[in-house]
Amino acid sequence: MQSNIYVGLSAQLALQRRLDTVANNVANAGTAGYRAEQMSFEEVLSKSGQTAVSFVSQGRTHLSTEGGEITQTDNPLDIAVRGDAWLAIQTPTGPAYTRDGRMQMRADGVLTNLAGDPFLDAGGSPVQLDPDGGRITINKAGTIVQDGNNLGAFGLYRMPQGANLTRGHGASVITDQAAVPEIDFLRTGVVQGYVEKSNVNPILEMTHLTTLQRSFDAVSNVLRETESSLQDSLKTIAGS
Repeated sequence: MQSNIYVGLSAQLALQRRLDTVANNVANAGTAGYRAEQMSFEEVLSKSGQTAVSFVSQGRTHLSTEGGEITQTDNPLDIAVRGDAWLAIQTPTGPAYTRDGRMQMRADGVLTNLAGDPFLDAGGSPVQLDPDGGRITINKAGTIVQDGNNLGAFGLYRMPQGANLTRGHGASVITDQAAVPEIDFLRTGVVQGYVEKSNVNPILEMTHLTTLQRSFDAVSNVLRETESSLQDSLKTIAGS
């Protein structure tokens, strides 16, 4: 069989995967703290025959760490992170990290995200306040003050360079390397009464979606033309 059929099929598989990631990004454009998913592809060179043939790899996914837009809510239980740091949460599958700082308080005073996962303090324990206490103030370093009492601080973490981030529970991420506690609050910190939106650019993603769809159609046309030429060749050989 002609190699261009296999090349076309590899291109279609790669384009289909990219279409899936773009569609997922568009669907989560309104999800707070969501990190857009991106893909990288590389050439796969086959030298099994007399002529080298270039195929498209299946691609590798990675999450964008670019910050999203921060909007004001004036809700004291909403926090957003400025800079390259993450909040820590305890999920059913283990610790994870998130930029979604929308919180709610359980009856026992533990602060959780909207999915019920507790936020962790700098020591790795759930953040707990007095459910009957007064006004809550959270400063740039994540320190929590209620009724004039210091009740600890949110854990802020930085991902090591080269760490591979994968999608976790909800809008959280999981890292393959141990996250590093953030201690530099000059460029990084927490702002109370704000929420970070998704870092998805809907207009850009819709443009990608259109371009990818056209590319997929173009490859499909080439495959149909190749199949047609093969059928014509078989008819000629058969003498029909």
